[in-house]
Amino acid sequence: MIDRNHGIGQMNRRQVLALGTGALAASMTAAVGLPTGRALAADSVNTLTQVRNATLRVNYGGVRFLIDPLLADKGAYSGFEGSANSELRNPLVSLPMPIERIVDVDAVIVTHLHSDHWDDAAKTGLRKSMVIFAQNDEDAAQIKQQGFTDVRVLTETTEFNGVRLAKTAGQHGTDEALKAMPSLGQVCGIAFSHPSAKTLYVAGDTIWNRHVEEAIARHRPGVIVLNAGKAVMTGFAPIIMGEADVLAVHKAAPKATLVASHMEAINHCILSRADLRAFSEREGFASSLLIPADGESLSI
Repeated sequence: MIDRNHGIGQMNRRQVLALGTGALAASMTAAVGLPTGRALAADSVNTLTQVRNATLRVNYGGVRFLIDPLLADKGAYSGFEGSANSELRNPLVSLPMPIERIVDVDAVIVTHLHSDHWDDAAKTGLRKSMVIFAQNDEDAAQIKQQGFTDVRVLTETTEFNGVRLAKTAGQHGTDEALKAMPSLGQVCGIAFSHPSAKTLYVAGDTIWNRHVEEAIARHRPGVIVLNAGKAVMTGFAPIIMGEADVLAVHKAAPKATLVASHMEAINHCILSRADLRAFSEREGFASSLLIPADGESLSI
């Protein structure tokens, strides 16, 4: 029996076809508990693995990236105060694979320093010589203070081992939410480009706004990852994307494949995978939307 935490049990026929032979084999390998690691890093295969929450492993252009690592055990942290379901402890679910496999990468990208994107377990579990990309000088300085020795600041023209990494802007909530909660702070996304792959745009912790619209227009991504858990702070509109935001992205990039991430792992994310899937079916864009389970790999 295949473990549903690895996503194979939840894949429909469309998702299986979207994976492609190589990535599907990698997902099935993970599902039965066999090592994936280097198998996912073949130069000829560009893959995206949904680890948990916003944590992604991206093998792109022959380079292995880890994005926004949240590596703690299930229930290690208190829920976010003043948010939906704050009585629940984070993360809500366990990691779908060993940490050793997750951190076997060439570089880490930290879109911002909130604890569900860069946690204490990541700070101790990653080797201190790891290449870390931060969104700005302030975040880079904090990461350096945590003992990391090769911390680099993303720009719109960053390159790493032949892969171009273009920082994109975002907004972590409405103007009202940002004014009331300055701790939401600055966030970023990343557009990956390489001759061997479609442009990949990871939007990060943002709602739909002009920054996302401009990034889509500028980079024309073929694949767009959206943090779509609809995280809610009490008394405010969601601070990351929900159903309406995902639909807005689809309308702005109707030919792109959308991938929903940052779901069902943190207390204040109130949108389930099932509800987002049902919404996409009602609105007629289900064929453009993939909603991977934790541990599931997609060909990009």
